[in-house]
Amino acid sequence: MISIVVGLIALAVALMLSSAIGKAPAGTARMQEIAGYIHEGAMAFLFREYKALSAFVIVVAIVISMFLSPLTAVCFVAGAVFSVCAGYIGMTVATKANVRTAAAAQHGGMPEALKIAFSGGAVMGLGVVGLGIVGVAAAYMLFGNIDIVTGFGLGASSIALFARVGGGIYTKAADVGADLVGKVEEGLPEDDPRNPATIADNVGDNVGDVAGMGADLFESYVGAIISAITLGAVAYPGGEGIMFVFELAFAGIIASLIGVFYARSSKSTNPQAALNHGTYVGGVIVIAAAYYLSTSIFGNTAAFVAIASGLVVGLLIGKITEIYTSADYASVKKIAEQSETGPATTIISGLAVGMYSTFLPMIFICVGVILAFFTMGGAKDAGMGLFGISLAAVGMLSTTGLTVAVDAYGPIADNAGGIAEMSELPPEVREITDTLDSVGNTTAAIGKGFAIGSAALTALALFSAYAHTVGLKAIDLLNPVTLIGLFIGATLPFVFGAMTMESVGKAAYQMIEEVRRQFHEIPGLLEGKAKADYQKCVDISTAAALHEMIMPGVIAIVAPLLVGFLFGTEALGGLIGGSLASGVLVAILMANAGGAWDNAKKFVEASGRKHTPVHDATVVGDTVGDPFKDTSGPAMNILIKLMTIVSLVFAPVLAANGGILLGLFK
Repeated sequence: MISIVVGLIALAVALMLSSAIGKAPAGTARMQEIAGYIHEGAMAFLFREYKALSAFVIVVAIVISMFLSPLTAVCFVAGAVFSVCAGYIGMTVATKANVRTAAAAQHGGMPEALKIAFSGGAVMGLGVVGLGIVGVAAAYMLFGNIDIVTGFGLGASSIALFARVGGGIYTKAADVGADLVGKVEEGLPEDDPRNPATIADNVGDNVGDVAGMGADLFESYVGAIISAITLGAVAYPGGEGIMFVFELAFAGIIASLIGVFYARSSKSTNPQAALNHGTYVGGVIVIAAAYYLSTSIFGNTAAFVAIASGLVVGLLIGKITEIYTSADYASVKKIAEQSETGPATTIISGLAVGMYSTFLPMIFICVGVILAFFTMGGAKDAGMGLFGISLAAVGMLSTTGLTVAVDAYGPIADNAGGIAEMSELPPEVREITDTLDSVGNTTAAIGKGFAIGSAALTALALFSAYAHTVGLKAIDLLNPVTLIGLFIGATLPFVFGAMTMESVGKAAYQMIEEVRRQFHEIPGLLEGKAKADYQKCVDISTAAALHEMIMPGVIAIVAPLLVGFLFGTEALGGLIGGSLASGVLVAILMANAGGAWDNAKKFVEASGRKHTPVHDATVVGDTVGDPFKDTSGPAMNILIKLMTIVSLVFAPVLAANGGILLGLFK
C-alpha cells in the first residue's frame, strides 16, 4: 500500500511539472508552428502504433487466458496499458517542452532552458516509476500470486519491444535521409528548414529516444521488481524478501524525486554538473536507505552489499560508456583522425572501438554478480544467492525515475536546437541549445550503457526465476539438446539485429528518394523561396516503422515458446543463456560504436572542418552508427528480457508439456 501511495505521489509530481511546463512561454508564432508539426507527427505515430499493437495484445491475452489463466491475461493487458500510458505521458510533455526550452534559452539563458528541458525529462522518468510501482504492487495486492503478476511484466516487455523497434526505425529512417541528402549531397546545415526530412527527424527524436527509451526502462524496472519478489518469496518464505523489495523500490522513487528537484533548482550554467549533482544525490539516498532496510529487516548488511554492487556497476558501465563515446577521450579522437583517409577507415576504427568497449562492462557485470551472489550466502544456499543477484538489478534500477529524466532531457534539448534553427533565432540561442544538446548526447550514451547493464542483471534475475519455476538445478552443456538451445539463443540477437538494421535501410531508401524528389521538383526549395512537404516525409517514416516492427517482435515471443515446446525446459534454459551472453555483447558494441561515430563527426565539426572530405567521412560513419545506437542496439536489451519473461510466464505449461520432439524419439 505504501508503494502504491509513493507511486501516486510520483505521478502527481509529474502532473505538477507538466502543468508548469505548459504555463511557460512558447515563443514566436513561427516557433509554435514548427513545434506544432513535431507534436502532431509524434502523436499521430503514437496513436497509429498503439492501434496496431491493440490487436496483438488482444490475441496474446486470449492465448494466455487459454493456456494459463484469465487473471494472468488481465495482468498482461494491464502491463501493456501502463506501458502505453508511460509513453503517451512522456511524448506529450516532451513535444511541448522543446519549444519552451528554445524560448527559455532566448529570454532566460542557460539555467532557465536547462530547467524546462530537464523538467520535461523528469515527467517521463516519474511517470515510468510511478506507473511501474503502482501496477506491480496493485497486481500483487489484488491477486497475491506471483505467477499471475508475471503477466504484468510480459505486457510491459511486449509493448517496450515494439516501441523501441518502431521508434528506432522511424527516427533513423528520417535521420539517415536528412543527413545523406541534406548534408552530404546538398551541403545544408543541421535542421535546415529547406530539408524536407527535418521535421520527421525531430519527430523521430521523440518517438525513439523518449517514448521508446521510456518503455525500455519501464519494462526493465517492472521486470527487476517481479524477478526480485519471485526469488525473495523463495529465499524468505515468511514474506520479508517481498517486503524488502517493495520498500527499496519506493525508497528509490523518493530518492529520484529529491534528485529531480535538486537538479531542477540548480542555477549552474554548466548543465552537465547540474545533472550529475542530481544523480549523485539520488544515489547517496538509495545507498543510505538500502543500509537501513538491510539491517532493520534482515539484521545484516548482505542485502545492502548486493544493492550497492548493482548501483556501482551501473555507474561504472556509464563511465566506461562515456570514455568510449565522448569526444573528451582518446577513442573518439582516434576515429576522427582515421577519418582523414576516408569513410572506410572511419568504419573500421569505429567498429574496433565498439568491440573493445564490450570487455570492461562485462567484467563489471561479472564482479557485481559474484558479489551479490556470495554476499547473500549463495555458496550455502543458491536461492539466497539468486535473490542477491535480483537485488543488484533492483539496486541498479532503483533511481530509474532520475535516470530516465536525465536521458529524456537530451531529445528535448535536441528538438529545441532544431526549432531555434528553423525559426532563425539569434546565434546565441542556438549556442545555448547546442550546449544542452551536446550534454544530452553524453547523457544518452551513458543512459544506453545503464540500460544495457540493467538489462543483463534483470534478464539474469528473470532467468533464475524461470529455473526455479521449472525445477532446473543445473544446465548440462554436454547435453546435445541444451547445446541446440544455446546455439539458437546465441544466434537470435544477430538475426534480430540484421532485421532491424535492414528495416532502417529500407525505410531510409524511401526517405532519400523523397527528399531528392522534393529538391528536384519543388522550384525554389533549395533557395529558401518555397516550402518543403514535411508531412510526406513524416508519413514515410510512420508507415515504414509500423510495417517493419512486427516481425522482430514476433520472433522474440515465438522463439522461446517453440524451443521450449519442441526440446523442453533445459533446452530453453540454454536458449536464454545463449541469447543473454551474445545479446549483451552485441548491444554494447552497437551502442558504443554508434555513439563514437556520432561524436567523432561532432568533434570534426567543432574543429572548423565542416564540408571537407574528413567531415564527409565522419558523416558516413555517423549514418552507419545511427541504426547501431538508436535502433538495433537498444532493442537488443528488450529482446533478451522479453524472451526470458515469456519463458517465465509460460514456465508451468512448458514444464508440463515441453519436449514434444524429444518425446517422439523416445
